[in-house]
Amino acid sequence: MPRIARRTLLAGLGGAALTACTGSGGRSAQPPTTDGFEASGSFSPTPVPPVTVNAATGPVLVPGAPLRVVVLDTDVLDSALTLGITPLGAALPAADTGFPAYWPASRTAEIRRVGPAGAPDLEAVRLLRPDLILSNQARDGDRFDQLREIAPTVLSQTTGAPWKANFQLHAQALSRVAAGAAFVAAYQKHAGQVAQALSAAKLSGQRVSLVRFTEGGGIRLFGRQSFPGTVLADAEVARPDPQNVDQSDFEVPPDQIGRADGDLLLYATYGDPAKAGTDATLASPAWQALGAVKAHRAFPVDDQLWFQGIGYTGANFMLDELQRFLGA
Repeated sequence: MPRIARRTLLAGLGGAALTACTGSGGRSAQPPTTDGFEASGSFSPTPVPPVTVNAATGPVLVPGAPLRVVVLDTDVLDSALTLGITPLGAALPAADTGFPAYWPASRTAEIRRVGPAGAPDLEAVRLLRPDLILSNQARDGDRFDQLREIAPTVLSQTTGAPWKANFQLHAQALSRVAAGAAFVAAYQKHAGQVAQALSAAKLSGQRVSLVRFTEGGGIRLFGRQSFPGTVLADAEVARPDPQNVDQSDFEVPPDQIGRADGDLLLYATYGDPAKAGTDATLASPAWQALGAVKAHRAFPVDDQLWFQGIGYTGANFMLDELQRFLGA
């Protein structure tokens, strides 16, 4: 399967969404941007009626086709941008210095940061005059009442493993259900193609390890019930025994780093590499003794993509990178 350039993939997926938006909810597709996505601020000649969505907090009445959207976590950032909506504001994890690089700067340049995820600046959110706020209970459940005083607020229960179901909720809240279905179908096709290519190259049995060094959170290994774990499962690749578990992630002490071994090891760092323990671990004899490291099969990956992307656009890029790392 030929590897897909990021801009090509973005434009192609955006075109699919534009086609799906035509006639969806009474709203015609707007002219695409230079990246192939629908312009989010264009005038809609046909008013779209309000929509009631079943969020984690119960039914929420949201405006039809909202355009003034604020997102308070990375999963809803991916969902909004994937569906052609450029948020007015976004909260990012505290250690992130900018928006995810897997999105072109042209898609994120106008988004205002409204504080860290989990502790957004509510006054900054209010000043943007949103007509919809998207987040999840794990991040913002304790401030839900304050948020819904600002604008209708749709929260999923959590983030990570249930990202596909959450995307459906986001698509409903954004009046982009048809576009959402197009992205789901495109991803499923892509995952199937990657799985087929890996199988044909006899690489499906390669055990792929996922390791994240987190500032303030230690060394974490990721199981099947995590965002990257589900993407690997969609590509039908194997996992090392310690990570072949029905949980999201778990911390291991440096002296148990052997549990991170695999035929292919992908690792990322959230925060400062020195404070997260990345530098010390990679220089340690235990890390150097790992089979994947000795075989030159341990690769750094982008934390904002592999562990924070949590959406269909991020997942598509991950599939392409996975195929490249495995050599299919």
